[in-house]
Amino acid sequence: MPGLEIFLPSLELTPYVCRNCGFWQRSLSTPHDCPVCQDFRHILPPDGWRFYNLQEARDAFSTHWEEILPGLWHFWNDPVDGIGSHAYLLQQKEGNVVFEGATVYSAQALDHMTHLGGVHFAAASHPHTYGALWQLQDHFDANIAIHKNDLFWTNAFRVTHPFDDNFDLSPELKLAHAGVHFEGQAFLVDRGHSLIFCGDALKFDLALSSPRIAIGIASHKSFVRSIPLTPHEIATYRSVFNQYEFDKIYSPFEQVHNIDGNLVDRYFQRLAEDFPQINFIDLNRLR
Repeated sequence: MPGLEIFLPSLELTPYVCRNCGFWQRSLSTPHDCPVCQDFRHILPPDGWRFYNLQEARDAFSTHWEEILPGLWHFWNDPVDGIGSHAYLLQQKEGNVVFEGATVYSAQALDHMTHLGGVHFAAASHPHTYGALWQLQDHFDANIAIHKNDLFWTNAFRVTHPFDDNFDLSPELKLAHAGVHFEGQAFLVDRGHSLIFCGDALKFDLALSSPRIAIGIASHKSFVRSIPLTPHEIATYRSVFNQYEFDKIYSPFEQVHNIDGNLVDRYFQRLAEDFPQINFIDLNRLR
C-alpha cells in the first residue's frame, strides 16, 4: 500500500555468552540456561550455567591474531572457556569475509579488522562456531549468511542471507551445504588458497613438531559425547568433500597443510569399512 511504513521492534536485548560452551544469546536479563548445552551434541555444565556479558568476556578472554596465508587471517581467544572456536578473515576485492566466529573480539581485534578492510560478509559452519558473529554485524554492519536449517540458533544476530544448498560469497569463496553434524552445517570452499574449511566434519591430531601437520584424523556426530556417524552420514560427507579440490583443510580449531581431497576420501572409505568408529586413524594407514 503506497505510503505504508513498516516498523520493526526496537527492543534492546543484551548479549550473554555461556561459559560452558561459548554460545551467545540475547536476553532481557542473565539467561537461566543455554540451548546449545542442552542439545545432545554437547554436555551440561556440572555446576550449573554461568554467563558473561560483553565486557566480562573481553576481560576474561584475550584475542590474538596472525596471518597464516597471504590475505588469510586467523583470530582466536586464549585463555577461553567453552568450545573456543577460531575465526578466519579472508581479504577479498569484493569485501572481506569472516568464516567461523571467535568467542569474543577485543576492541583492538576489531580495529585490526578495520585496518584490513572491515567485514562485508560473515558466516559460520554451524551453531557451535557462531562465536561472536553478532559483534561483527554490530560493528561493521556485516551481512550474515547461515543455512536455512540452522536459523533456530541465530538469536544473537540477524541473518541477512539465508541459503539453501550453496552460496557464493565472492568469486573465490563458496558456502557449500554439508549437513550431518547439524542439519545446516556448511563448508567454506576457498579456491584461491586451495583450501576447504570443514566445520566439525573432521578433527585432527597434530604433530608436536608442527602445528600445521596432522598425524591423525577422526569424524563423529558428537565429539564430546563420542557418538559415531551412521553409514549414510559417512557417505554424505564423502560425497560433499569429493566435489571440491583442495590440498589444505581447516577446522574451527586446527589448520592442516598436509591433507588433500584424496586422503580425505580414503579416510571416509576406511571409516565405512571400520563402522562404527570414533578413534583417530593414523594418516600413515591411509597413504
